[in-house]
Amino acid sequence: MTRLNVMTGAAALAVGVGAGVMLAQAPPSVPYFVGNALGLPVEPMTAGTFAATSSNVKVFGAIYSAESCSYDPVRNLIVVPNRGVPQNVQTNNAWVSLLNHDGSVHTARWIGVQNPGPPRAALTPPLVLNEPYGSDVVDGTLYLADRDGSTSPDDKGVAVIRRFTLATGLPAGETRVPDVEWFNDIAVARDGTVYATQTGGTTDADAATWQVWKITRDGVATRLIQGAPLRRPNGIAIDPQGNVVVVNMLAPDVQTYSPAGALLKTEQAAQAGNDGVVIMADGTKYVSSVLQGGVSRLRPGQAAELIATNIPSAASMCYDPGANQLVIPMNANNALAFVPLGAPR
Repeated sequence: MTRLNVMTGAAALAVGVGAGVMLAQAPPSVPYFVGNALGLPVEPMTAGTFAATSSNVKVFGAIYSAESCSYDPVRNLIVVPNRGVPQNVQTNNAWVSLLNHDGSVHTARWIGVQNPGPPRAALTPPLVLNEPYGSDVVDGTLYLADRDGSTSPDDKGVAVIRRFTLATGLPAGETRVPDVEWFNDIAVARDGTVYATQTGGTTDADAATWQVWKITRDGVATRLIQGAPLRRPNGIAIDPQGNVVVVNMLAPDVQTYSPAGALLKTEQAAQAGNDGVVIMADGTKYVSSVLQGGVSRLRPGQAAELIATNIPSAASMCYDPGANQLVIPMNANNALAFVPLGAPR
């Protein structure tokens, strides 16, 4: 009897421990939420009434390894996805910050205020945001060029286009592209079609890896352009006519393609090594060079001119119409550069 009692007690202990492990691995589900604007508490789920930071305080920062930015035309805020640490360090570590026109912080962590791991997995719906590169905002949706995998040399990366409702920050679906490990930049047409660059290798022998992809709203992904005349495609944008404009790393070529992938026009930026491209309503293009640090302006029918120089790691920029300025993430410098284009419109 004693032996039986001991075994029963051990079994009960094992069940209790097992249940404890299960509970630890599967915390209770909580409604999805985003972070508060600057103030306390930081998370809206925390007990207590929210109080904003006093008006005599300005905060700068909140940016870490940002590769791109976009603009929220309703709240008039700059939207900055932060890549966080690489996938092989920690997964689901990225977040999105909201900034004011002067670069001060509006919301330090909007999407992704939760810690990685169980706090994000327990949300309804769960949040996954690993390492976003390119971004775009179209018709109330934030699109991010994210990826899964790449946690080790044996874990192949998979490019994922993740969508979020701009008004609420709620996940709004995703499209996985298993044939691509990661996309660099994206541009989204009015019908929700995503055009994405795969920058590829650094020499002419790698030309087959230089690609532009097209992902339809219903999730069909096709390789639109491959190889020359692409020259390591990086930044991508949609012009006022609905054509696709691509800037390249290995040449100053600024290429305009039809939505079907036909090359329509090639212009020259003032520098090569280009990363970002912004296109204005009148067709003027601004191009940032991540390697040479300049910003080129290409007015229709005119030669390119440098309007800013020596910006370290000038990555995929966005346009802030509220202040009539270019906003340029500086990647590993964990900062943003602001280039005014004149008086606010």
